[in-house]
Amino acid sequence: MSDGIIDLADINRRMEGALTALKSDLAGLRTGRASASILDPIMVDAYGQQMPMNQVGTVSVPEPRMISVQVWDKSMVAAVEKAIRESDLGLNPVTDGTNLRIPLPELNEERRKEIVKVAHQYAEQTRVAIRHVRRDGMDTLKKAEKDGDLGQDDARGLSDKVQKSTDDMIAEVDNIIAAKETEIMQV
Repeated sequence: MSDGIIDLADINRRMEGALTALKSDLAGLRTGRASASILDPIMVDAYGQQMPMNQVGTVSVPEPRMISVQVWDKSMVAAVEKAIRESDLGLNPVTDGTNLRIPLPELNEERRKEIVKVAHQYAEQTRVAIRHVRRDGMDTLKKAEKDGDLGQDDARGLSDKVQKSTDDMIAEVDNIIAAKETEIMQV
């Protein structure tokens, strides 16, 4: 009877979606080491519209502290360079034909702490999203119990499962953010 009331797999899928979004957000934070994903949030004004960096050129990491962007259309080099300079990443590309080399400067202690604060904000947004999924599941259970579709024992058992999923996901967020903080603060 309780199988049709609440879909635990759907609740877990939605919570996993929040975790995936967190990982994606954290990948875009600068840690002092080059990563192609650093340029993912940058949009380039190309052909009269905003396009992601990876749709106007090939982003690669030839060295640990260098990112390279091979722009496919020579007329787009200036637009790509402008987009990188105007981003809030503090990067300064060097143009060499259709290739842009972007050296990553050392991060000072103050900048590292600012990046950690941003990472913690992303983590808190993820925790809130996970709690919203939990609340939706619990509301569904309470409604089913009130309507008589679900017994009190079944409702309690399912709510314990929803809470356990929530606790596991929050713990995973804490592990991810602790690892990212360590990576950012590493000199």
